Amino acid sequence: MENNMPLLGDRFPELEVQTTHGPLNLPNDLKGSWFVLFSHPADFTPVCTTEFVGFQNIQEELEKLNCALIGMSIDQVFSHIKWVEWIKENLKVEIKFPIIAGNDTIANKLGMLHPGKGTNTVRAVFIIDPEGKVRLIMYYPQEIGRNMDEVLRSVKALQTSDTNGVATPANWPNNDLIGSNVIVSPATTEGNAKKRLEDKTITCFDWWFCHKKL
Repeated sequence: MENNMPLLGDRFPELEVQTTHGPLNLPNDLKGSWFVLFSHPADFTPVCTTEFVGFQNIQEELEKLNCALIGMSIDQVFSHIKWVEWIKENLKVEIKFPIIAGNDTIANKLGMLHPGKGTNTVRAVFIIDPEGKVRLIMYYPQEIGRNMDEVLRSVKALQTSDTNGVATPANWPNNDLIGSNVIVSPATTEGNAKKRLEDKTITCFDWWFCHKKL
């Protein structure tokens, strides 16, 4: 079966899926909203359980950013429901986001089945913008749990970049060089390069490396 990995900037593949909250058509049902779709290898596994608790802990922050959260694995809905019940009963955490009951067809559309990593889906994260375009993709092997702070940071960084026409530095908003500042696009002409160094609203290490506060 062909494994199709979406590319950054592509429209997210149209999927009709069944979830623990009922049927869902992606990305159309979430038009106008950002959303994070993440896959996990299997229900009732230790690393995935820690991840679900972690994702639930950032759901409220994502909602404040107009960003929905959706889980997925190649397990049936009844398995998802039972697992969510187990998490609530034993770990005292209520999973409030929907979980997709995936299949091989859906997983292949999203490039989640990697032959070298077995038959389960890898740990994938897709961040989709309000127009239904894929903006960020992260793949993790089954043995490595994800960092939820990075998922949340990525959504904030993408929205900041879109809103302000800037780039964000490494570890933003805690960069070692420029702190919470953002990077201004480099000048593209000699004239602009000279003006850039004279602009009092920004700070430059050189004309090609300038930054500012939002």
